[in-house]
Amino acid sequence: MSFGIVAALAAIGGGSAAVGTAVAATAVGTGLSVYGQVESGKAQQDALEEQARQEKIAAEGRELQRRQELNKVLASNIVSASMSGETGEGSTASLSLESAKQVGTSEGMIGLSERLAEAQTLRRARMARGTAGIQAASTLLKGVGTVAGAYSPAPATTPKKG
Repeated sequence: MSFGIVAALAAIGGGSAAVGTAVAATAVGTGLSVYGQVESGKAQQDALEEQARQEKIAAEGRELQRRQELNKVLASNIVSASMSGETGEGSTASLSLESAKQVGTSEGMIGLSERLAEAQTLRRARMARGTAGIQAASTLLKGVGTVAGAYSPAPATTPKKG
């Protein structure tokens, strides 16, 4: 099949078989380069999406651990407050409640930060694939220009007046 392409290119351009072979090689090389860039973009997107998934799992694990630690602290505060009979403002129970509110706010900020990091990783994944597509299109256009340049007539030169 490649001999048919070379023959066709040589016939169209009226050039030698060597020129046709070079142009065919350029065209094939361009095609392979475009394919490689597109596949590379897909692979990078897949890797970044997997990274985002792993980050989400790790964040959920850290959140669960923080909640368990908070529950232990709150439970021990409740037990100590009930055993001492404290009540009212400034008691261990009210201090524990205020502490739980602050921890809740902190948890919300940590959760937001982790969701933003995951979203950023997913945006990088989409951008990687898009960039690979643009690079592939650029390579394709360069290859087409090279092939077209091989078959375009040489520019006419005008004699200099002298």
